[in-house]
Amino acid sequence: MNPEEIKKLDAYFKRVFQNSSLIVKGRPRKSDSCELYLGDEFLGIIYRDEDEGELSYNFSMAILDIDL
Repeated sequence: MNPEEIKKLDAYFKRVFQNSSLIVKGRPRKSDSCELYLGDEFLGIIYRDEDEGELSYNFSMAILDIDL
């Protein structure tokens, strides 16, 4: 993802979840996704999906049973 997309996603997550500690970061070796953090804690991956000219983003978060 390009820096402008990451900046827009960062602002979106901060606004929607009303939490300025959320941070969207690019992935060094991947151009189709970025990562979401709460401070230093990794939360999940945001994937870019472009299909038939329509662009969307999918957020994937794994929750381990031991964390419940």
